[in-house]
Amino acid sequence: MRAPPGLSRLLLAARGWGRLGAMSRYSTEQRGRPNSPDYRLYFKNADGKYISPFHDIPLFAGPKEDKEIPAKRSKTTGSEVLFNMVVEVPRWTNAKMEIATEEPLNPIKHDTKKGKLRYVANIFPHKGYIWNYGALPQTWEDPNHTDNLTGCCGDNDPIDVCEIGSKVRSSGEIVQVKVLGVLGLVDEGETDWKIIAISADDPEAQKIHDIDDVKKHKPGYLEATIDWFQLYKVPDGKPENHFAFNGEFKNKDFAVEIIKSTHEHWKALLHKKVDGGAIKCTNILVSGSPFCCSEENTRSIVQSAPAFMNGDPVSPEVDYWYFFPK
Repeated sequence: MRAPPGLSRLLLAARGWGRLGAMSRYSTEQRGRPNSPDYRLYFKNADGKYISPFHDIPLFAGPKEDKEIPAKRSKTTGSEVLFNMVVEVPRWTNAKMEIATEEPLNPIKHDTKKGKLRYVANIFPHKGYIWNYGALPQTWEDPNHTDNLTGCCGDNDPIDVCEIGSKVRSSGEIVQVKVLGVLGLVDEGETDWKIIAISADDPEAQKIHDIDDVKKHKPGYLEATIDWFQLYKVPDGKPENHFAFNGEFKNKDFAVEIIKSTHEHWKALLHKKVDGGAIKCTNILVSGSPFCCSEENTRSIVQSAPAFMNGDPVSPEVDYWYFFPK
């Protein structure tokens, strides 16, 4: 069957172009002291310009022409639509690193609560986060929009991604991923979709195409994911989380529709069609956005942050475990 127009470019992404590594087109710059509230990780593009990982990194891992969400592709055609993922938290680590949505250029920071750095508890038998955890750029779960599937408003963040490949990634790494499915988490009354994905260059990516393939090739992983998200706040004295669809994972096509929706909400945010509240929309690449700023302004933003200081002690390990109640 002849590929539709434009699909050949996407095929290049799936068959090898993506394996060149998205990180080669992006770099990061550390500011402040690691393992402290002032630590920030800023992003640069291939031209050395400071950018926002929230707004300036494309949602789609492909040539510049492919700016819109492609039509659904059948895996029988050999095609896979790839998405860019911004890694916030490497697998098996505890530090709660996240995109600073309320700061200009949205660097990655170590989240705090009441002035203290935040770490997730170990949910027995796991250590820290059980996947490479991050977000899809150019998406936004609108807190003013009630999701008709969950009955709850969005959590005011880009959509989260759990990358299940074999490699432990680094914070700030840009990874090209295949979307496999989605879990509908309801976290403290907010809709918090969790995209399940796998890196396109993972050895198992050629045989994992949808959520049922995860069940087949990584038995127990989805069940552990449910347990983790249900319990991870309990050690902090909070109640268990709940899920839409009784905790059923939805397939790839369903997940892509969720991504499309959050991408449209992000577009409205960047073009000032909705009230983003404290969200910072500073960018340099989003055409027509009233928040677009100059390269000089972005340099000033980064230079105003504390200088990088090395030699800080290793971050503390979380030394308590939470056992699954059975």
